[in-house]
Amino acid sequence: MKFHHIGIATNDIEKMISKLKEFFEIKNISEIVYDSNQDANLCMITLNDGIKIELINGKVVENILKKRQYLYHTCYEVNDIDKTINDLLKDGAFLVSEPKEAKLFNNKKVAFLMWDLGLIELVER
Repeated sequence: MKFHHIGIATNDIEKMISKLKEFFEIKNISEIVYDSNQDANLCMITLNDGIKIELINGKVVENILKKRQYLYHTCYEVNDIDKTINDLLKDGAFLVSEPKEAKLFNNKKVAFLMWDLGLIELVER
């Protein structure tokens, strides 16, 4: 697994983009897209040093925002999403969301699992 990005929950993606611009050097900001598979609005920010921050807004993050939690997940890129899921399940993880296409990642498959590192997202290369 290779680190891909962190996911940050937000009530307002545009406002969060403005805040990030104040404190970080930003290389790229994707358009904000609605992904019906995840029932969320999403935007990917790439910092000048290559670190990626995904901003997530919608029903999927409403409960954690009520608790004033903003770090939603960490994402890892994998070669074979099904094999990695099986390996993580054997290690005690549990599947939160089955693999499905993700609009923000050009319809590559993603899946969410709860593991010792918290909520993780896998994205297939």
